[in-house]
Amino acid sequence: MAEDSYATAAPSYAVPALDKALDILEFLADQAGGRSQGEIAHTVGRTPSQIFRVLQRLERRGWIVRERPSGLYLLSTRMLELANRQPPLRGLIALAIGPMRELTESIRQSCNLSVLDAGRVRIIAHVESPEDFGFRIRVGAEFPIDTPAGQLLTDGAPSGYLRIDDALQPGITDLVAPVVDSSNNTVAAITVPYIATTFSTVPIDTVVAVVRELGERVSSRLQGNAAEKSG
Repeated sequence: MAEDSYATAAPSYAVPALDKALDILEFLADQAGGRSQGEIAHTVGRTPSQIFRVLQRLERRGWIVRERPSGLYLLSTRMLELANRQPPLRGLIALAIGPMRELTESIRQSCNLSVLDAGRVRIIAHVESPEDFGFRIRVGAEFPIDTPAGQLLTDGAPSGYLRIDDALQPGITDLVAPVVDSSNNTVAAITVPYIATTFSTVPIDTVVAVVRELGERVSSRLQGNAAEKSG
């Protein structure tokens, strides 16, 4: 039998448990907050008892997490961890990290790069301030969508950047610029948590301009990289 005819005749095997798991992951990926077992079951067309063991397995393997005490399910960062092994996200970090280091040296403040991850803001790169003081943040840390970076990633920035006093950290002003791909989609946010103290040698208005330039520079590198690959 020829290879093509064999492929056509090959049966399509159903894997119900796998289908359930994928349906759940795809549903949770579109949610901004947690969802109950009943909500998940209803949306994926199953009963709560039919998805109970699948939820347990996904939680045990680290694909989803269950909030306490609400019991609501959320997509975990497992997909982000896998994505970090892949060229697109690695490429974005590689394109941004050099300019980010140059920025921190020039403004003497820290800088971070973030993306959206299951309705949260996830830090994927960070460069510390070269000064003895600075705002430090852990790579992999997550923040609510209503933070300045989350606002930019979801709603954009009509002026090309955001300048917002940090509601959680008094004395810090978040300066956020977008990283835009060749399709004009905002794929990441560059944030400088500007600390205004007597040790801050670079005025905030100067930092605003430099952060905007950094966003444009990384965007240009990302778009040029995409053009090279398609060409």
